[in-house]
Amino acid sequence: MARHTIIMGVAGCGKTSVGESLSRHAGLRFVDGDALHPRENVDKMSHGIPLTDADRWPWLEAIGREFAQSPAPLIIGCSALKRSYRDRIRHHADAAICFIHLIGSREVIGRRMRERRNHFMPPALLDSQFAALEAPGADEEAIAIDIDQPLDAIVARAARYLEGQDHD
Repeated sequence: MARHTIIMGVAGCGKTSVGESLSRHAGLRFVDGDALHPRENVDKMSHGIPLTDADRWPWLEAIGREFAQSPAPLIIGCSALKRSYRDRIRHHADAAICFIHLIGSREVIGRRMRERRNHFMPPALLDSQFAALEAPGADEEAIAIDIDQPLDAIVARAARYLEGQDHD
Protein backbone atom coordinates (compact mmCIF):
# COMPACT_ATOMS: atom_id res chain seq x y z
CA MET A 1 0.00 0.00 0.00
CA ALA A 2 3.03 2.28 0.11
CA ARG A 3 2.47 4.79 -2.68
CA HIS A 4 1.62 8.45 -3.06
CA THR A 5 -2.12 9.00 -3.22
CA ILE A 6 -4.46 11.89 -3.90
CA ILE A 7 -8.03 11.77 -2.67
CA MET A 8 -9.72 13.88 -5.35
CA GLY A 9 -13.11 15.27 -6.28
CA VAL A 10 -15.28 18.35 -6.15
CA ALA A 11 -15.68 20.38 -2.97
CA GLY A 12 -17.83 18.65 -0.38
CA CYS A 13 -17.25 15.09 -1.61
CA GLY A 14 -15.44 14.04 1.57
CA LYS A 15 -11.76 14.26 0.66
CA THR A 16 -10.68 15.17 4.19
CA SER A 17 -12.87 12.60 5.97
CA VAL A 18 -11.80 9.80 3.62
CA GLY A 19 -8.16 10.93 3.63
CA GLU A 20 -7.94 11.03 7.42
CA SER A 21 -9.62 7.64 7.79
CA LEU A 22 -7.54 6.03 5.06
CA SER A 23 -4.42 7.54 6.61
CA ARG A 24 -5.18 5.87 9.95
CA HIS A 25 -6.00 2.58 8.20
CA ALA A 26 -2.83 2.61 6.07
CA GLY A 27 -0.46 4.15 8.60
CA LEU A 28 0.44 6.94 6.17
CA ARG A 29 0.56 10.68 6.76
CA PHE A 30 -2.39 12.72 5.47
CA VAL A 31 -2.12 16.32 4.30
CA ASP A 32 -5.24 18.40 3.64
CA GLY A 33 -4.46 20.17 0.37
CA ASP A 34 -6.61 23.12 1.46
CA ALA A 35 -3.88 23.97 3.99
CA LEU A 36 -1.44 24.48 1.10
CA HIS A 37 -3.58 27.13 -0.68
CA PRO A 38 -2.08 30.61 -0.81
CA ARG A 39 -4.04 33.05 1.36
CA GLU A 40 -5.26 34.89 -1.76
CA ASN A 41 -6.98 31.71 -3.00
CA VAL A 42 -8.78 31.14 0.29
CA ASP A 43 -9.91 34.78 0.30
CA LYS A 44 -11.31 34.49 -3.24
CA MET A 45 -13.18 31.28 -2.52
CA SER A 46 -14.49 32.64 0.79
CA HIS A 47 -16.07 35.47 -1.19
CA GLY A 48 -17.66 33.08 -3.69
CA ILE A 49 -15.15 33.77 -6.46
CA PRO A 50 -14.06 30.65 -8.40
CA LEU A 51 -10.33 30.20 -8.81
CA THR A 52 -8.75 30.49 -12.24
CA ASP A 53 -6.10 28.11 -13.51
CA ALA A 54 -3.52 30.84 -12.86
CA ASP A 55 -4.69 30.97 -9.22
CA ARG A 56 -4.32 27.21 -8.90
CA TRP A 57 -0.82 26.71 -10.39
CA PRO A 58 1.17 27.71 -7.25
CA TRP A 59 -1.13 25.56 -5.11
CA LEU A 60 -0.77 22.51 -7.37
CA GLU A 61 3.00 22.97 -7.45
CA ALA A 62 3.04 23.10 -3.63
CA ILE A 63 1.12 19.81 -3.53
CA GLY A 64 3.61 18.23 -5.93
CA ARG A 65 6.52 19.49 -3.82
CA GLU A 66 4.88 18.05 -0.70
CA PHE A 67 5.06 14.61 -2.34
CA ALA A 68 8.61 15.21 -3.62
CA GLN A 69 9.84 16.20 -0.15
CA SER A 70 8.15 13.37 1.71
CA PRO A 71 10.52 10.61 2.85
CA ALA A 72 7.60 8.16 2.80
CA PRO A 73 4.42 7.72 0.77
CA LEU A 74 1.64 10.04 1.79
CA ILE A 75 -2.00 10.86 1.11
CA ILE A 76 -3.12 14.34 0.11
CA GLY A 77 -6.67 15.59 -0.26
CA CYS A 78 -6.83 17.77 -3.37
CA SER A 79 -9.65 18.47 -5.83
CA ALA A 80 -7.33 17.75 -8.82
CA LEU A 81 -10.31 18.54 -11.04
CA LYS A 82 -8.57 18.69 -14.43
CA ARG A 83 -6.07 16.47 -16.19
CA SER A 84 -3.73 19.45 -16.49
CA TYR A 85 -3.86 19.89 -12.70
CA ARG A 86 -3.01 16.24 -12.11
CA ASP A 87 -0.19 16.49 -14.66
CA ARG A 88 1.19 19.57 -12.87
CA ILE A 89 1.14 17.73 -9.53
CA ARG A 90 2.85 14.65 -11.01
CA HIS A 91 5.49 16.84 -12.64
CA HIS A 92 6.39 18.62 -9.40
CA ALA A 93 6.16 15.41 -7.37
CA ASP A 94 8.50 13.66 -9.81
CA ALA A 95 6.80 10.45 -8.74
CA ALA A 96 3.91 8.19 -9.59
CA ILE A 97 0.67 9.16 -7.91
CA CYS A 98 -2.58 7.22 -7.74
CA PHE A 99 -5.92 8.99 -7.54
CA ILE A 100 -8.98 8.00 -5.56
CA HIS A 101 -11.79 9.95 -7.21
CA LEU A 102 -14.74 10.45 -4.87
CA ILE A 103 -17.87 10.81 -6.99
CA GLY A 104 -21.42 11.74 -6.10
CA SER A 105 -24.47 13.48 -7.44
CA ARG A 106 -24.81 17.26 -7.37
CA GLU A 107 -27.70 16.77 -4.95
CA VAL A 108 -25.78 14.63 -2.43
CA ILE A 109 -22.70 16.85 -2.49
CA GLY A 110 -24.74 20.06 -2.34
CA ARG A 111 -26.54 18.81 0.76
CA ARG A 112 -23.24 17.91 2.41
CA MET A 113 -21.80 21.34 1.64
CA ARG A 114 -24.82 23.10 3.13
CA GLU A 115 -24.50 20.99 6.31
CA ARG A 116 -20.82 21.59 7.00
CA ARG A 117 -19.68 24.40 9.23
CA ASN A 118 -16.62 26.65 9.30
CA HIS A 119 -15.35 25.89 5.80
CA PHE A 120 -14.23 28.62 3.42
CA MET A 121 -15.78 27.04 0.30
CA PRO A 122 -19.40 28.17 -0.11
CA PRO A 123 -21.99 25.88 -1.76
CA ALA A 124 -22.40 28.56 -4.46
CA LEU A 125 -19.09 27.44 -6.00
CA LEU A 126 -20.15 23.82 -6.44
CA ASP A 127 -21.43 24.34 -9.99
CA SER A 128 -18.04 25.76 -11.04
CA GLN A 129 -16.38 22.67 -9.55
CA PHE A 130 -18.59 20.28 -11.53
CA ALA A 131 -18.06 22.38 -14.69
CA ALA A 132 -14.27 22.09 -14.35
CA LEU A 133 -14.21 18.39 -13.44
CA GLU A 134 -12.44 16.06 -15.86
CA ALA A 135 -12.57 12.48 -14.60
CA PRO A 136 -9.23 10.66 -14.68
CA GLY A 137 -8.50 9.03 -18.02
CA ALA A 138 -7.92 5.33 -18.62
CA ASP A 139 -4.18 6.04 -18.74
CA GLU A 140 -4.15 7.51 -15.22
CA GLU A 141 -3.80 5.31 -12.16
CA ALA A 142 -7.19 5.97 -10.60
CA ILE A 143 -10.35 4.52 -9.16
CA ALA A 144 -13.77 6.16 -8.81
CA ILE A 145 -15.68 5.51 -5.59
CA ASP A 146 -19.30 6.58 -5.08
CA ILE A 147 -19.67 8.58 -1.86
CA ASP A 148 -23.33 7.69 -1.31
CA GLN A 149 -22.38 4.96 1.17
CA PRO A 150 -20.95 4.79 4.70
CA LEU A 151 -17.47 6.20 5.26
CA ASP A 152 -16.16 2.80 6.37
CA ALA A 153 -17.22 1.25 3.05
CA ILE A 154 -15.52 4.03 1.07
CA VAL A 155 -12.30 3.66 3.05
CA ALA A 156 -12.36 -0.14 2.76
CA ARG A 157 -12.69 0.10 -1.03
CA ALA A 158 -9.92 2.71 -1.22
CA ALA A 159 -7.65 0.50 0.92
CA ARG A 160 -8.31 -2.52 -1.30
CA TYR A 161 -7.39 -0.40 -4.32
CA LEU A 162 -4.15 0.79 -2.74
CA GLU A 163 -3.32 -2.82 -1.86
CA GLY A 164 -3.83 -3.82 -5.51
CA GLN A 165 -6.94 -5.88 -4.78
CA ASP A 166 -9.57 -3.67 -6.45
CA HIS A 167 -9.63 -2.03 -9.85
CA ASP A 168 -12.24 0.18 -11.46
